[in-house]
Amino acid sequence: MLIGTIANVVTVIVGSSIGILFKKSIPERITKIIFDGLGLCTIAISIGMILKAENMIVIVFSILLGALTGEILKVQEFFDSLASKLKKLIKSKDENFTEGFVGAFLIFCIGAMTITGCFDEGVRGNSTILLTKAILDGFCSIALASTLGSGVLFSSIPLFIFQAALTLLSKWIEPMLSSVIINQIIATGGILVLAIGVNLLNIKKIKVSTLLPSIIYVIILSIFVK
Repeated sequence: MLIGTIANVVTVIVGSSIGILFKKSIPERITKIIFDGLGLCTIAISIGMILKAENMIVIVFSILLGALTGEILKVQEFFDSLASKLKKLIKSKDENFTEGFVGAFLIFCIGAMTITGCFDEGVRGNSTILLTKAILDGFCSIALASTLGSGVLFSSIPLFIFQAALTLLSKWIEPMLSSVIINQIIATGGILVLAIGVNLLNIKKIKVSTLLPSIIYVIILSIFVK
């Protein structure tokens, strides 16, 4: 049942481990240009996701409501605390641990292949999409971990929880999510991924974790706004 998700977690762990090993031997000037390249690629990925938007007004309201809710609930502080505990547990000194942890999770989990792949495995028993995604995420995790460090490696934990839950609950969730709602989720996720790219390029520091409730709002609003 969870073959695709388990394979995905394994490739992320292996890819991240390779990236972390490379990071130790990469000079600072090379790391900086890799950051810039990764930031640009992240923005390019986000644009493709945002273009799937079916109703931009709904997405705008979802982002605004999500930001407000995230700030009230102190979602960023929760992830900072969680990342801090993980850092202490593994004795990591990565300054970008939280950014790598949250950023990698969003890149790996908010996308068409994640949603359709989990539905395909959970409802039809077909792991092809998730296995393909596993290979792509494995290579992506090498690049991410080589710049953002061990936070990317530990993003495999929420990755497993999210995809496993989506797969196991897919028979109940799939009928509720039309192609329009799925596109709205992907587009909203694209804006969050865009924020990651902005952070990587040091244009402005955006609290991406604070925006996470936007995903819930876009589902709710998309159900009621046709």
